Amino acid sequence: MAKVFYTTLVNSLIAALTNNFVWFAVTFWVYLQTRSVLATSMMAGIYVGTVAISGFFLGSLVDQYRKKTAMLLSSYVSLILYTFAYILFVSTPSAIFSNVSSIALWIFIVLTLMGAIAGNIRTIALPTLVTLLIPEAERDQANGLVGTANGVSFLIASIFSGLAIGFLGVYWVLVGAIALSIAVILHLTTLHIPEQRTAHTEHQTKNIDLRGTVRAIRLVPGLFGLIFFNCFNNFLGGVFMSLMDAYGLSLVSVQIWGLLWGILSLGFIVGGLLVARNGLGKSPLKTLFVANIAMWIIAAGFTIQASVGLLAVGMFMYLCLIPVVEAAEQTILQTVIPLERQGRVFGVAQSIEQAASPLTAFMIGPIAQFIFIPFMTTGAGADLIGGWFGTGTDRGIALLFTVTGCIGLVVTLMAMRSRSYRKLSINYQKLYKRSLCLSEK
Repeated sequence: MAKVFYTTLVNSLIAALTNNFVWFAVTFWVYLQTRSVLATSMMAGIYVGTVAISGFFLGSLVDQYRKKTAMLLSSYVSLILYTFAYILFVSTPSAIFSNVSSIALWIFIVLTLMGAIAGNIRTIALPTLVTLLIPEAERDQANGLVGTANGVSFLIASIFSGLAIGFLGVYWVLVGAIALSIAVILHLTTLHIPEQRTAHTEHQTKNIDLRGTVRAIRLVPGLFGLIFFNCFNNFLGGVFMSLMDAYGLSLVSVQIWGLLWGILSLGFIVGGLLVARNGLGKSPLKTLFVANIAMWIIAAGFTIQASVGLLAVGMFMYLCLIPVVEAAEQTILQTVIPLERQGRVFGVAQSIEQAASPLTAFMIGPIAQFIFIPFMTTGAGADLIGGWFGTGTDRGIALLFTVTGCIGLVVTLMAMRSRSYRKLSINYQKLYKRSLCLSEK
């Protein structure tokens, strides 16, 4: 069973690498073609918004079909859409793609975007495969390997997508994506995943059945609290996603910033490997909250001074903790939610948690531009703390990071003392022990 999981994980790693590579490369290419920040920001908003909405539907596909079928469907859809994008690209004069208002350009963007998002089926299916193939006591470590795989795909795609566009062009990016998608499909068809049949407890499970999924989550006291807590964390974390590039580029050149991010991305891999080796302890819920406390302390401190060294160390530690949080949530859901409902629950959790990111992206720019930057440039903040904190645009962004970290820390400490936390902790321990007993029998 474990060998099948590891082989499937490698297959999914190649698929995720392909999809991330295409989307990163197309984003770079669109900017170089149009020189439009608006175009790339719209692409990012559409991407995140579509991921948030699609979780409800994609989760139902994972539950409705066998996991291998769902993953094959994911790769087939990506292959078809990348092929259409290739045909459009070679049949359209290149000058048309330089016009940001070109219909052909936006059709090309949508085709590649949807091809990348189709890979989200695998993102939802992988945790359910952990439940299916890995014994209860080893699932936290398997979830760590999933986080490592995601980190590897992100690292390789982020580094080589820019190089591919710079030296080869988007034509060869599409050719490579099509070839890798075919290879992934051929390899996956040779794998035998021991799944007897798709389990359904009621006829509604053949539909999206949002009501039934909500009912399944509500049956576990405190689980909705965990999902909304992670949603709030994503809302705050969106501050760093939206403004980190602007802050980093105020300290170093764009070349060094790109190289630094490639190195920092190793944090995803390190964090995932630590979970894969050591697990999450007796209480994944407690581990999740302790990791969040550490993340917010780091977030409040790594911009306290204008130092690229402090920023790099803080961001590396922050990124190391992200796989821990993700693995902990997956482990909890795998224990408290029946397998036949896990795809939907993972999809709903993804949609709710990701829904905060577009909202943050739209809100945080004006907040930084009109409140924090003036406050630390010509406002009272420059007089009050400017002597040691620093002044200027970059220090306004830095202060916003520090305030965000403090808010996240306070909210996490409050959530840890909540009734939802205690209820979910008790229910997890009960269901975990029950699962262990059943597996031993």
